[in-house]
Amino acid sequence: MNMLKWMLMIFLCLFIIIVAVENNPAFSTTVTFKIDLLFARWETMPLSLYVVTTFAFCLGVIVTGIYGIIDRFALKRQVRQLKKDIAAKEKELTSLRNLPITEETMETENNNPVVMN
Repeated sequence: MNMLKWMLMIFLCLFIIIVAVENNPAFSTTVTFKIDLLFARWETMPLSLYVVTTFAFCLGVIVTGIYGIIDRFALKRQVRQLKKDIAAKEKELTSLRNLPITEETMETENNNPVVMN
């Protein structure tokens, strides 16, 4: 499985390199982002599409990583709670197993006593 993961990563890197080399003129064009609000106006310096694409990719990695960390903490909390529940149920089961066995009489519909062991 580890070897398959490495092969997939190598193919992905090769794909990214090929796309970047083949689309060099398109990625080299510059863009300027403008924000025009009623009370403020802001404009970025000219950026190449390589920078914009790399920034978007890194932002996606960071947001996904934060989501993964939050999800991991929630799952750890759930596992901890479930372990506490299991321990409580095992304690209850052990206490029920250690109860002395007694005979109880139980009456049926015909008023015939039945001995329960």
